[in-house]
Amino acid sequence: MSRTSKDTELARRLSRRNILGVAAGATAATIIGTATAQAAAAQGPAKGPGHGQDHGHGHGKGKGKPVLPPGRLGIQLYSLRDKISTLGFAPVFAELEKYGYDEIELAGYTQGSAGPITLAQLKRLAKDHGLNPIGSHVGYYDDNNPGAYTFAQNLEKVLDDAQALGLKHIGTASGPFRYGSTVDGWKRAADDFNTYGAAARKRGMKFYQHNHAEEFSFATDKPNVRLYDVLLAETDPDLVYLEMDIYWAYCAQFRFSKRVDGTRAPLDPLKYVLKYPNRYPLFHVKDGVRDETTRDGYRMTDVGDGDIDYKTFLSKVTSRTHHGRTYHHWQAEHDNPVESLAFARKSSEHLHSLRTGRCGD
Repeated sequence: MSRTSKDTELARRLSRRNILGVAAGATAATIIGTATAQAAAAQGPAKGPGHGQDHGHGHGKGKGKPVLPPGRLGIQLYSLRDKISTLGFAPVFAELEKYGYDEIELAGYTQGSAGPITLAQLKRLAKDHGLNPIGSHVGYYDDNNPGAYTFAQNLEKVLDDAQALGLKHIGTASGPFRYGSTVDGWKRAADDFNTYGAAARKRGMKFYQHNHAEEFSFATDKPNVRLYDVLLAETDPDLVYLEMDIYWAYCAQFRFSKRVDGTRAPLDPLKYVLKYPNRYPLFHVKDGVRDETTRDGYRMTDVGDGDIDYKTFLSKVTSRTHHGRTYHHWQAEHDNPVESLAFARKSSEHLHSLRTGRCGD
């Protein structure tokens, strides 16, 4: 189901009543409604779209063009794993449709106590709720288990399943540390990724790697070399793509802007994207409150409640890269939300509220 960028269309989708289409739908909807209402009560009165705190980064609404391109908002289902494992995909997808999501990024193909579901059923269910399965996270390797569902141990099975789901992207959130943290170790990992990328490309898919903070650290044998730069240099740009987790990239900026010897090593996540825009089809949009007393420099929070300037980040990526408003996909995520459905709703509201104009214009 497509969605225009008009506010009236968003309002229609956010308010429309969804039919779950499963026998347990009414019960599940009641459970979801109760949980969401409890979360809203705990947070205080509703504040409407874009109600995240304004930390001086222009988080509020303006009258300009929407920053978020139409049809490009997704969510990493890992954030909703608690609801999927108890209620199943159907009621969760119904809620995401109401919240105005266009896409989903999978983190497993099972639904716990809700019972078995086939890949064909999962694909159809997503389509019925206007959700495009855009990608999926699978483990990189498990060298102690030849039967592991990973790229290294079962590449063809992983790709078979991705193809059955109609995915355009298939990737891993595992770091390239299989052979250690040396330059040569990362070159070997890059060779693995090139192999997976070539196999995915034959199936019409793009292989990608999702970062955490440690990918931006320095090689143990060459402390002047940033490991992420090795990955970029040693992987074929036509075979290996990247999903920047923006939150973890900013944590890396806090942790790894100096080398071991204390010399400066500036790190700007946005500059990586602007320099290599075609390598970043996917992004994770998660937020954090700045806290320099923590290891990572941030404490993860709901999108819109933190200090990461998404208005500027999204605006620059979409306006300065080739086909920027149609090439990139933005997946909301929180590793451990207090209430996962409330997080999903708030994230959509906040990101849809961002405008290119100044606050109050």
